[in-house]
Amino acid sequence: MEKTSAINKTAWEYRAYEFWQQRDGAPADKAKAILADPKASLKKHQHYFGEVIGKRIANLCGSNGRKAVPLALLGADVTVFDISEENRRYALELAACAGTEIEYVVGDLYEIDLNRYRNQFDVLYLEGGILHYFHDLKAFTAILFALLKPGGKLILSDYHPVKHCIHEGTYFRAILIRNCTKKTLPIKPILIRLNKRTFRRCCCGTIR
Repeated sequence: MEKTSAINKTAWEYRAYEFWQQRDGAPADKAKAILADPKASLKKHQHYFGEVIGKRIANLCGSNGRKAVPLALLGADVTVFDISEENRRYALELAACAGTEIEYVVGDLYEIDLNRYRNQFDVLYLEGGILHYFHDLKAFTAILFALLKPGGKLILSDYHPVKHCIHEGTYFRAILIRNCTKKTLPIKPILIRLNKRTFRRCCCGTIR
């Protein structure tokens, strides 16, 4: 495992299960909320999936399973790739409480077993602040491309890390107001929908 991945793993192994319980509730309680409306749990991304019954979906950096479980309930065959055993624990308990199953692979995404997973997925789904974990985006996007089936789809939703700073202090707000003629800087999530044919041409240029 390379150095930055090891640092990220150490951070995400530290009481992550406890964090998810505090934020989302016990797996049984979170499962009840998801079961009430699985599609709604996908929030703004639900319309980008279309029909998922029978599709193989990889949820990379899938964290505590809060997106993987509703996709499984909707009929997809879901595999989560993530670096944290603590995240895996919560996700598998969540899936069990919801009466479904997901595959959960713990490891460095740079070291995904492409002999096993190459061209295996109809959809790759990444959301909620992903790209800042990967210093080599060229290598990262090459792995994503390898995972997709021909004609597969990438759904990537991300945001610039500065988003968390803008509203937390008057310094950044004052600078933005002054430099933007008294208009706050519009920060919106990046949402990318690509098929595999246009992936190489578009994705690297979009997220570089």
